[in-house]
Amino acid sequence: MILVAGPYRSGTNDDPALIEANVKQMTSASLAVYRRGHIPMMGEWVALPLIEEAGSKAMGDDIFNEIFHPIAANLIDFCDGVVRIGGASAGADYMLEVARDKGKTVYMQLEEIPEYK
Repeated sequence: MILVAGPYRSGTNDDPALIEANVKQMTSASLAVYRRGHIPMMGEWVALPLIEEAGSKAMGDDIFNEIFHPIAANLIDFCDGVVRIGGASAGADYMLEVARDKGKTVYMQLEEIPEYK
C-alpha cells in the first residue's frame, strides 16, 4: 500500500473548485499507483467522511485539524511507502517526514515506484 501525498488546501484559498482539482490530481496518481500493482491510499478518503461525521463546520476548524493530518500520518504505519505529487504543500511534506521517521520508502515521482505484479 502506498500513500499518495499532495496538496489539498495549499494554494487554494479554500476555493472548493481548486481543492477539487487537487483531489482529482491525487486520485489520478492513485490510479497510476494501482496500475503499477500496488494498493493506493489517500488520507482524504479516510479523513473527510470522519470530519463530516464529527460535525466540522468549516475547513480548518478544530474538528478538521483534529482529524485531517493525524489520520494520514497514522495511515503511514500501514503503508509500505509514500509518493509525493503536486506543488507546494506543508501537509504533504509533513507526510514525507513522518514516512522517513517510520522507515518507509519515499518516492518523489510516480515513475520511481517499482511495478509489483
